[in-house]
This record gives sequence, structure tokens and C-alpha cells, in this order.
Amino acid sequence: MRNKKIPLRKCIITGERLPKGELLRIAYSKDGALTIDPTGKAPGRGFYIVKNVEACEKAKKKNAIFHQLKMPEQESFYDELIAYVKTLEEPTNG
Repeated sequence: MRNKKIPLRKCIITGERLPKGELLRIAYSKDGALTIDPTGKAPGRGFYIVKNVEACEKAKKKNAIFHQLKMPEQESFYDELIAYVKTLEEPTNG
């Protein structure tokens, strides 16, 4: 029996290569909008970041995402991203 190959992606904040399932996809559409893409199927160019609040705060401090894409910063994107990642990290009750 063959082992299934696990796709690896590189985090643009930390530079780590991790399995695709451990990363969060950010989609960059043709109209220049960035969206958080938890399904990994949104249209547009995608890039990946770790699902870690500290890494997202580091990205906000250095403006890493917009610098990497060579585009102007969008208001409140980092705050939205940090809030989303916090919901992923919170333990679920039940």
C-alpha cells in the first residue's frame, strides 16, 4: 500500500514549510481584496500563514502580508485576521 503524499505549503510570516491542513489560506482576488479563506477554495491567488496569534501579531507589527504582496495596507485586515485565529485557538466546550 502506498502512502499518500501530504501537500506542504510555506508560511509567508515564519517561512516554515508545514502540511496544508495546519495553515490558514488568505485569498488575494483580482480586484485587490484580501479575504480569509478557511475552506481553501476561494477564487484568487492564495498564500498561507500559520494559525497562531503570535505570528499574526508579528505580521501586523511588520506589515508582512501587504509588504510581501507589494500592495497598500487594507484597514483592519490584521485585526480581523487576529480575531479569526483566536477563535480557532479557543478550546471548545462540550
